[in-house]
Formats: sequence, structure tokens, C-alpha cells
Amino acid sequence: MTDTEYDILDELYFVTPFNTLREKTQLPATELENSLRGLLEQDYIKCFYPDPDTELAYEVTSFGALVRDCYFLATKPGLLAHNSR
Repeated sequence: MTDTEYDILDELYFVTPFNTLREKTQLPATELENSLRGLLEQDYIKCFYPDPDTELAYEVTSFGALVRDCYFLATKPGLLAHNSR
């Protein structure tokens, strides 16, 4: 897990929208998007769209178009990886 991914997971103990996550991490939007992709591929986070209650399956092809409107939450494996570091 990279330092950036660790910092992102630190903010995802509760469902958090993309823009709030960007503000709290102070990451450029593109870097945040790429890190979120990596976390999703590791099953460390879940993605929700169009609201914080509707889970969205991660699809590589459509993620880029939706990411800035999504909400995110750490998964149990993500929390375990975050807390064991």
C-alpha cells in the first residue's frame, strides 16, 4: 500500500463523496482517481453511485466517467490493511 492509498483509506471510515475526499487529502483529482482505482482493484474500498446507499460494481471502462460523482467507503480488508501498517 502506498502512502497516498494509506491517506485515502484514513478518510474512508465513513461514506465520503469524491469532492470531500479530494479536499481532505489535498490530492489533485487525477492522482486521486488513479489511487481510487488501485484501491478498488485491491478490494480495499467500495464505490457507491448515484447515492451513498447504492453500491456500484467497479468497471474499468466506465469508472472514469463516474468517479467524480461517486461516494467511497473502506471495506473490511481495506481497514485491516490500513490498521496493520
